Amino acid sequence: MIRVLLAEDQAMVRGALAALLTLEGDIEIVAEVGSGDEVLPKALESKPDVALLDIEMPGCDGLTAAASLHAQLPSCRILILTTFGRPGYLRQAMQSGVVGFLLKDAPSAQLATAVRRAMAGERIVDPTLALSALSEGSNPLTERERAVLAAATEGASIAQIAAKLFLSEGTVRNYLSVAIQKLGVHNRIEAARMAEQKGWL
Repeated sequence: MIRVLLAEDQAMVRGALAALLTLEGDIEIVAEVGSGDEVLPKALESKPDVALLDIEMPGCDGLTAAASLHAQLPSCRILILTTFGRPGYLRQAMQSGVVGFLLKDAPSAQLATAVRRAMAGERIVDPTLALSALSEGSNPLTERERAVLAAATEGASIAQIAAKLFLSEGTVRNYLSVAIQKLGVHNRIEAARMAEQKGWL
């Protein structure tokens, strides 16, 4: 039996995924969680072979949970299951020890196959997403530029961003200016939107 941990914040979706996988004769759901910060403790307790993680979850996101899980329980194969097919997410996922990245709109039969392939040591990536990630290139933003842009997506003023990140207003302006230049856009709103769409924030 392949032991699976399922992390999905929407209870109905989580229940449907568990029901689908339980129909397979060789897959057993050993743990279900609804937030990212529950992933590691539950995994250490239940010792799954495969973890299916959503990206967008309360507590901490799926990519952060994946990195912690990979560090603490490297034998567990991690699959990301998401509605967000952003190329930057794919790159982040692979750097976090994830072996598969599937979109939720894929046919349900692919899910069980992906779990089996992950267990067999294969990498599983949606081909369209892989092609998109390769054509996008890597994230040109530094950690600090990402943090400043992420704060800007919430519509914060320069002063609010500076206070939140413990930076001077001049430093915030500099980071925003460099990010705008790197992304080839006209203002911080466009820069934040583009970085978010590409999964770079």
